[in-house]
Amino acid sequence: MTHSRKALIIVVATVLVVLVIDQASKIWVKTTMEYGEEFLILGLDWARIHFVENEGMAFGISFGEQTGKLLLSLFRLVAVGFIVYMIYQMIRNKESLGVLICFSLIFAGAMGNIIDSAVYGLIFSPTPYHGGVAEIFPEEGGYAGFLYGKVVDMFYFPIIQSRWPEWLPIWGGQRFEFFSPVFNVADSAITCGIIALLLFYRPFFMSDNKTSENSTSKPGIQGHAEAST
Repeated sequence: MTHSRKALIIVVATVLVVLVIDQASKIWVKTTMEYGEEFLILGLDWARIHFVENEGMAFGISFGEQTGKLLLSLFRLVAVGFIVYMIYQMIRNKESLGVLICFSLIFAGAMGNIIDSAVYGLIFSPTPYHGGVAEIFPEEGGYAGFLYGKVVDMFYFPIIQSRWPEWLPIWGGQRFEFFSPVFNVADSAITCGIIALLLFYRPFFMSDNKTSENSTSKPGIQGHAEAST
């Protein structure tokens, strides 16, 4: 099996696994849990499934209202297109499989949240905020248009829950929590892909700089050699 075919299989498999797990978990949570409902994972108080929705970026970060939502969705589409191009070029250049897996995780995570934004508003009824669960494919139609759907989050890990000391300026006496964001499988895939790239594949980012430096230095060296002769 050629390197390119093996790389393509690994990329497709990575993307499919992440998307299936991501979408299955989101649909299950959205159709079985009430908004704000939660339960402990393995009985651990600091590890929970907690259903919320957001209209913004990863980890529940918001970005404007309807206009911001549309711009963010369009930006995601452009970013995904750029990542696809990068993966294509890396397969052609026979880049290491580890780097390809990292970019595949980032791509799959971005696609997972894009699906929420693009499709969920069309196929789900509004999530009741005071009891009840959302319905998939309701007769009356979805709750929002294309690219205006909400992203489903469910993983919540409040590892530390305490209060700031009273003597601390500004935040004194206020509640402190680490880790407070609620996220999903897609967010995790993006984060893992980026962290793995930074920790294990930093030479990948340096190779382009070295290539450009060598290409600019060679003419000067060659010209000097020619002049000396």
